[in-house]
Amino acid sequence: MTKKTKVNAAILIIGNEILSGRTQDTNTSTIAVWLNSIGVKVEEVRVIPDVEKTIIDTLNLLKSIYDYVFTTGGIGPTHDDITAESVSKNLWDKI
Repeated sequence: MTKKTKVNAAILIIGNEILSGRTQDTNTSTIAVWLNSIGVKVEEVRVIPDVEKTIIDTLNLLKSIYDYVFTTGGIGPTHDDITAESVSKNLWDKI
Protein backbone atom coordinates (compact mmCIF):
# COMPACT_ATOMS: atom_id res chain seq x y z
CA MET A 1 0.00 0.00 0.00
CA THR A 2 1.33 3.42 -0.94
CA LYS A 3 1.46 6.02 1.80
CA LYS A 4 0.08 9.38 0.66
CA THR A 5 2.21 12.39 1.46
CA LYS A 6 0.28 15.24 2.99
CA VAL A 7 1.07 18.54 1.31
CA ASN A 8 -0.06 21.93 2.54
CA ALA A 9 0.00 25.46 1.20
CA ALA A 10 -0.68 29.10 1.93
CA ILE A 11 -1.99 31.75 -0.43
CA LEU A 12 -0.51 35.24 -0.11
CA ILE A 13 -2.48 38.07 -1.70
CA ILE A 14 -0.45 41.21 -2.17
CA GLY A 15 -1.99 44.57 -2.90
CA ASN A 16 -3.24 47.82 -1.48
CA GLU A 17 -6.11 47.66 -3.98
CA ILE A 18 -7.45 44.52 -2.29
CA LEU A 19 -7.11 45.99 1.20
CA SER A 20 -8.82 49.23 0.18
CA GLY A 21 -11.76 47.40 -1.37
CA ARG A 22 -11.16 48.93 -4.82
CA THR A 23 -10.50 45.48 -6.26
CA GLN A 24 -12.28 42.27 -5.31
CA ASP A 25 -10.15 39.16 -4.83
CA THR A 26 -11.41 36.32 -7.00
CA ASN A 27 -8.15 34.39 -7.19
CA THR A 28 -8.27 32.80 -3.74
CA SER A 29 -11.31 30.66 -4.43
CA THR A 30 -10.02 29.52 -7.81
CA ILE A 31 -6.57 28.63 -6.48
CA ALA A 32 -7.89 26.93 -3.33
CA VAL A 33 -10.44 24.80 -5.21
CA TRP A 34 -7.79 23.66 -7.70
CA LEU A 35 -5.15 22.94 -5.04
CA ASN A 36 -7.57 20.98 -2.89
CA SER A 37 -8.68 18.99 -5.94
CA ILE A 38 -5.10 17.78 -6.47
CA GLY A 39 -4.52 16.97 -2.81
CA VAL A 40 -2.83 20.15 -1.61
CA LYS A 41 -4.55 21.41 1.54
CA VAL A 42 -4.77 25.21 1.73
CA GLU A 43 -4.32 26.02 5.40
CA GLU A 44 -3.92 29.81 5.37
CA VAL A 45 -4.70 32.86 3.27
CA ARG A 46 -3.24 36.30 4.01
CA VAL A 47 -3.77 39.69 2.43
CA ILE A 48 -0.93 42.17 2.84
CA PRO A 49 -0.11 45.67 1.56
CA ASP A 50 2.41 46.66 -1.09
CA VAL A 51 5.19 47.17 1.45
CA GLU A 52 8.55 45.55 0.70
CA LYS A 53 9.40 44.58 4.29
CA THR A 54 5.92 43.15 4.85
CA ILE A 55 6.15 41.10 1.65
CA ILE A 56 9.60 39.72 2.54
CA ASP A 57 8.75 39.03 6.19
CA THR A 58 5.45 37.36 5.36
CA LEU A 59 7.03 35.19 2.66
CA ASN A 60 9.76 34.12 5.08
CA LEU A 61 7.20 33.18 7.71
CA LEU A 62 4.84 31.33 5.38
CA LYS A 63 7.56 29.36 3.62
CA SER A 64 8.89 28.21 6.99
CA ILE A 65 5.46 26.73 7.81
CA TYR A 66 4.01 25.46 4.53
CA ASP A 67 5.23 23.22 1.71
CA TYR A 68 4.08 25.74 -0.91
CA VAL A 69 3.29 29.44 -0.91
CA PHE A 70 1.27 30.83 -3.81
CA THR A 71 1.20 34.56 -4.38
CA THR A 72 -1.36 36.58 -6.26
CA GLY A 73 -1.86 40.27 -6.89
CA GLY A 74 0.72 42.97 -7.00
CA ILE A 75 2.30 41.84 -10.25
CA GLY A 76 1.42 44.41 -12.84
CA PRO A 77 2.84 46.92 -15.24
CA THR A 78 2.26 49.85 -12.90
CA HIS A 79 4.98 52.17 -11.65
CA ASP A 80 4.27 51.33 -8.01
CA ASP A 81 4.49 47.54 -8.30
CA ILE A 82 7.17 46.22 -5.94
CA THR A 83 6.10 42.59 -5.64
CA ALA A 84 8.49 40.98 -8.13
CA GLU A 85 11.45 42.92 -6.77
CA SER A 86 10.52 42.10 -3.16
CA VAL A 87 10.09 38.39 -3.90
CA SER A 88 13.42 38.30 -5.74
CA LYS A 89 15.15 39.96 -2.78
CA ASN A 90 13.60 37.35 -0.53
CA LEU A 91 14.90 34.54 -2.70
CA TRP A 92 18.37 35.99 -3.26
CA ASP A 93 18.88 36.59 0.45
CA LYS A 94 18.68 32.80 0.93
CA ILE A 95 21.25 31.80 -1.72
